[in-house]
Amino acid sequence: MIGLILFGCFLIFLIFGLPVGFGLGLASLVAVIYAHYPIAVFTQRMFTAVDSFPLMAIPLFMLAGSLMGYGGITRRIINFALAFVGNIRGSLAHVVAISGIIMGGISGSGVADTAALGSIMIPEMKKRNYEAGFSAALVACSGSIGLIIPPSIAIIIYGVTAQASIGDLFMAAIAPGVAIGLGFLIFSYFFALKHDYPKEGKISAAEKWKRFKEAIWALAMPVIIIGGIRGGIFTATEGGAVISVYAFLIGIFVYKEIKLKDIPKICIEAAISTATIATIIATTSLFGWLLSSEQIPQKITGALLSVTENKTMLLLLINLLLLFTGMFLDSGPAIMLLAPILVPVAVRLGVHPVQFGLVMVINLTIGLLTPPVGTAMYVASNISGVPIGKLTRSLVPFWGIMLFVLMLVTYIPGITSWAFSH
Repeated sequence: MIGLILFGCFLIFLIFGLPVGFGLGLASLVAVIYAHYPIAVFTQRMFTAVDSFPLMAIPLFMLAGSLMGYGGITRRIINFALAFVGNIRGSLAHVVAISGIIMGGISGSGVADTAALGSIMIPEMKKRNYEAGFSAALVACSGSIGLIIPPSIAIIIYGVTAQASIGDLFMAAIAPGVAIGLGFLIFSYFFALKHDYPKEGKISAAEKWKRFKEAIWALAMPVIIIGGIRGGIFTATEGGAVISVYAFLIGIFVYKEIKLKDIPKICIEAAISTATIATIIATTSLFGWLLSSEQIPQKITGALLSVTENKTMLLLLINLLLLFTGMFLDSGPAIMLLAPILVPVAVRLGVHPVQFGLVMVINLTIGLLTPPVGTAMYVASNISGVPIGKLTRSLVPFWGIMLFVLMLVTYIPGITSWAFSH
């Protein structure tokens, strides 16, 4: 009965337009009162959920992302990418995909990267008569890679929830994230050929070197994060602190684009983003604890295994469930709700938790790009002015690329197992 109350109330609150975090919290409160649990459980479970050292990485990477935007790092990454693809048909499209891959290794947020890329690249593509739907779809998808390529906030949440190594998850995520980005590049090339999109012109070796030197400080950020975590120099949380300080120093002393008057605004932006995620984490934890008290995860596991014990079919069913969930929930709450349920099923099927983490994250990244609650899709739509219906049609080939990589990660363990087979 508690499960019915939880999901029923949550669905009603969503229909009435309540934010996900508040919907989860109020639905949980109703269930706590109905089950006659002490009301203190409501606050205790939420506080315990966010009282976590690994989760401190989230506000730190949020701060690094804000510093990146204000410090001119995004613009220099785009200029660097353009230097190497300016003589290829549809240069700006390639710049978007390459920038998405690089920025994904810095900010950790797919939505933030979509907004940063879109605000700069969509107006430029519009000037050169790129098809509006294609431009918006490419920006939304390239920005969303930030949810996969480390230091992904979704991966951090999964690592904490599933008690999997965040360092191993980061390493395992590189190949799928880059593969998806390369898929976007290949599709963009043939689309540009078909529509005869312009080249931006060949850039001299001297200019390439100049742009590389300008961008080198930005390009070093993902190397510092991955190298430091993998090398055991610092944890993912400490890495967030390191990269925030690094971005701050680069923005002030090297690029000189962050002014002292900008610092309060940067911190407030990061704090608001963090508060949103923390609210969702806290309420989702309470929601999940109530589900566990009714043994609902075990019942769902049993139901899945009763359908079939064929590993291939079960993994397909799990992917379909995650894709459907991603259409309605953002990655954070979806991971915290479903990881405790699905990870035991995956382990029983012989799937390593790190591999399954990438399966979850890629599925939920696709969810950022699908109606009705595709956050990155709506950001790209707002920036470009492309209606959701038209944008959805333009997204179809990009979904195909992501689904192809998802199937590879699901059924070929070697794509991820190299990262944790030590």
